[in-house]
Amino acid sequence: CFWQVELEKVALAEDSVWMPTCLLCVCISGSVYCDDADLTQVPPLPKETTHFYARFNKLTEVKSKDFLNLNQLKRIDLTGNQISALDEDAFRSLPQLQDLLLADNSLQVLPELPDTMRHIDVRNNRLRSAGMHREAFKEMKDLQFLYLSDNQLDYIPVPLPDSLRVLHLQNNNIQSLNQDTFCNSHDINYVRKALEDIRLDSNPVDISRYTQAYVCLPRLPVGSPY
Repeated sequence: CFWQVELEKVALAEDSVWMPTCLLCVCISGSVYCDDADLTQVPPLPKETTHFYARFNKLTEVKSKDFLNLNQLKRIDLTGNQISALDEDAFRSLPQLQDLLLADNSLQVLPELPDTMRHIDVRNNRLRSAGMHREAFKEMKDLQFLYLSDNQLDYIPVPLPDSLRVLHLQNNNIQSLNQDTFCNSHDINYVRKALEDIRLDSNPVDISRYTQAYVCLPRLPVGSPY
């Protein structure tokens, strides 16, 4: 009996170590909610996970193995953590990823993302232009919402896909624009119909000097002469 009791104690201890994520978090129909759970690392997720929320935790990094083989994952929300490191292939292999929310962290680098993205939110980090891939968003044909405000970017990441509806870049270090930032200087009939919300305020750029950069837009950018 003594040994049976001891074995049961060991089994319980092992269960507490390997407790399934859905006992630590809340799992509902493919969505896993781990907000405010004092997490210091991304927990193992069920393979059928489609939406993962781990906001306001204590995560400091995201590793390539954290989302490995999660082929149904569409949304990752890690807002309000302490993330300063992302593996280069942390998200690249997710075939259905559409929404990535990493606002209010400490990122200096944004790794390569899949072309399936629709919503990217990396507001209030420490991103520099040198920490982003060249033409990072060019092939994202479905990208609609791009939030890059409150970072340390010194230029607008171009080219921007025609699908883009919202572009927020306020509170960066952008100093200039050119005719092809939003438009196409080689096609005077080009109209960028979708992009109706551009924020450039609180940048060291005088938007009144670049009127030719807006001729294809349905609305002028929000900003003021510097």
